Amino acid sequence: MSSEHPLIAARRAKHERVLAAGGYPTRFERTHRAADIHREHGDLPPGTETDFRVTVAGRLMLHRSFGKLQFGTLDDWSATIQLFVDVATVGQELADRFEDLDLGDWVGATGTVMTTRKGELSVRVEELVLLQKALRPLPDKWKGLHDIEMRSRRRYVDLMVNRRSREVALARVQTVSELRRQFQERGFVEVETPILLAEATGANARPFLTYHNALGQDMQLRIATELYLKRLVVGGMERVFEIGRIFRNEGIDSTHNPEFTMLEAYQAFADYTDMMELVEGVLPAVCREVTGGTTIIFRGRELSLAGPYRRASMAELVSATVGREVSMDTPASELAGIATGLGIEVDPAWTTGKLISEIYEEAVEHTIWEPTFVTHHPVEVSPLARRNPDDPRVTDRFELVIAGSEYVNAFSELNDADDQRSRFEEQARARAAGDEEAHPIDLDYIMALEYGLPPTGGLGLGVDRLVMLLTGEEHIREVILFPTLKTIPHEEEEEE
Repeated sequence: MSSEHPLIAARRAKHERVLAAGGYPTRFERTHRAADIHREHGDLPPGTETDFRVTVAGRLMLHRSFGKLQFGTLDDWSATIQLFVDVATVGQELADRFEDLDLGDWVGATGTVMTTRKGELSVRVEELVLLQKALRPLPDKWKGLHDIEMRSRRRYVDLMVNRRSREVALARVQTVSELRRQFQERGFVEVETPILLAEATGANARPFLTYHNALGQDMQLRIATELYLKRLVVGGMERVFEIGRIFRNEGIDSTHNPEFTMLEAYQAFADYTDMMELVEGVLPAVCREVTGGTTIIFRGRELSLAGPYRRASMAELVSATVGREVSMDTPASELAGIATGLGIEVDPAWTTGKLISEIYEEAVEHTIWEPTFVTHHPVEVSPLARRNPDDPRVTDRFELVIAGSEYVNAFSELNDADDQRSRFEEQARARAAGDEEAHPIDLDYIMALEYGLPPTGGLGLGVDRLVMLLTGEEHIREVILFPTLKTIPHEEEEEE
């Protein structure tokens, strides 16, 4: 320990003395949280003493000493409360123990509720227990912990010192809880589907690979829950949903993390328009629960999540952007010229539908601000969606785009087993040609469709992005407690 930082060494010496004296308590009985005390006694006038006795516990975040008087700030996540120690009433021994505490220590205190002459709601300490010594100092209170990389790697410290991080974490809890409640109230049954698969299906994405020793075979982590949820609809479960982790072996940026959370839901006897109505009911309700209303501020601009939402086809949006009418009848050569003019690198094998999709993704999507259902995606980029009855070259599919990002992907589910097999085979050809994200053929799913999937509407909602939207955060790391990060060599770091 000779190379240990002096501040850590001093704390460790105190820790050793506690152990030598019998150690720390194994439990502690708390009667009130800080928020309870503020709620019940927040209107006490300055200089008020009460005989209301409380026992509180939390982390010591601030300590000040003024001769015979000492003050500490106790943080228990619900709120903070001041600890007031007067040597004249508690004696020198307890005052010395309070003085010996370090910032970050977990402490328990019993005393009466009071307010100081300045009106600070406090607990006049009569009993004090050190629950656990913090061996490492907290970050400097002025510099704090601001670097997003460091806060993501050491979330435990981030949560200690950044109240905003706590607010975001709790907003995520509220979001997931309200999403679950909204779907359950509509008769959806929550289920769990496999994470470890022989082959990951249900999306165009690269999977993570692993190996199962007992089975002696390669396995993959799921990239979607879709095909298993639809198998359940085939089995007769008419309304199902799952909130679960999805794993895609893709890049990391401000809106993508390889491990993320999706809500997927499927409803028998419904189509994509029913899914629109479902989204227009659920999202405003979640927004109200988390923010108190349906209008939020995002990237400095006002944004309303109250429905109904705008509806526009992909071709209409592309046409408005490029300044001329574009449709599935537009020759691929003309679309290739438009795409090239927009700086898009064009693959000669791209069809009309693929080109429209690429132009939309590169030049249109990021310009959409208000909630918009972007409908009628080409069949080429929608291998699991049902064809539109009026134009079988496009599908009954929509993406909900808000502030330039996709939040929901939904469609009338393809339930024709032969059509599904044909599309899987087309995807397999693209895969053989080098497209690593093309959908593999899932023969068991085709067999399930041959037993009969009723008309079904389905949707997938990105939970992490929704939390970002509701909290105003612009990096996905801020809403995932432990995001995926590149491993770096571990070195002991000195803290201020």
